[in-house]
Amino acid sequence: MLRVAFAGTPEFALPALAALLAQHSVVGVLTQPDRPRGRGQKLAASPVKLAALASQLPLAQPQTLSGDAARAQLLAWQAQILVVVAYGLILPREVLALPPLGCINIHASLLPRWRGAAPIQRAILAGDTETGVTIMQMDKGLDTGPVLLQRRLAISASHTSGSLHQALSTLGAAALLTALEGLAAGTLRANPQPLEGVTYAPKIGKAEARIDWSRDALEIERQIRAFNPWPVAETALDGETLRILEAQAEPAEIQPLKDDKSDYPGAIIAVHDDFMRVRCGRGCLRVTQVQRPGRRPVAVRDYSHSVALTGRRLG
Repeated sequence: MLRVAFAGTPEFALPALAALLAQHSVVGVLTQPDRPRGRGQKLAASPVKLAALASQLPLAQPQTLSGDAARAQLLAWQAQILVVVAYGLILPREVLALPPLGCINIHASLLPRWRGAAPIQRAILAGDTETGVTIMQMDKGLDTGPVLLQRRLAISASHTSGSLHQALSTLGAAALLTALEGLAAGTLRANPQPLEGVTYAPKIGKAEARIDWSRDALEIERQIRAFNPWPVAETALDGETLRILEAQAEPAEIQPLKDDKSDYPGAIIAVHDDFMRVRCGRGCLRVTQVQRPGRRPVAVRDYSHSVALTGRRLG
């Protein structure tokens, strides 16, 4: 059993913290300061803070780890290792060198592919068929540290960033325990990341959620999956924002014939029981779930009962 300090903030980190609590001694938790959230912009605790409080763990929320106070807190906990999962603050060299076994991180990709803030969304957007988690020994670079172990996961056509997020967080928690066992026994060695295959996953911007119907239907489908549950892909119908939560690109062999009314991207060609067919720059998209401003998400079959759709244009 190791004395482990933990640094994390969002829900993605919770399975790892729970796994550590079951098998190791968690001596302290670092998480980001409370942030304004919601319409009222009231200060709210992070999911990791709530979990730490529920387990009565020592907790610290420094604005930065660069000061002496934050390092003094880590020293006081006497942790053998610091586990970092989606913490959101940079660890300076002085902190990286504090624990005897160093600092290790769970990253939601198969490094060196998709270093950076949004590896799950970027993998879906790019059409990757496989992703996974990497347990790495942290260094001063951006996800550049040597790899301790990796676990792979297939990306299916039904995966959204939300469902993939959950699957990878669970996979990462199990991989973390395996890595800690190897480190404690001295049987696990870190290997440098390969120089080939490096890609970066920059933070998702809200502007990326706007659908460009002149693009390929399969690309738009991936955009919708990647941005569910946030920021949610969106378009417009007669000036009103319409969020698209679920859709599937049609196989090329069943594309409808073009006519004057449906020969432009964004045209709603037809409405069926469970979907509306939308013309794209290449191919068509079957949209199955939408959301109007201030409303709950609904199936297209319900939306079509209140809004005439056929022959209109999105975008």
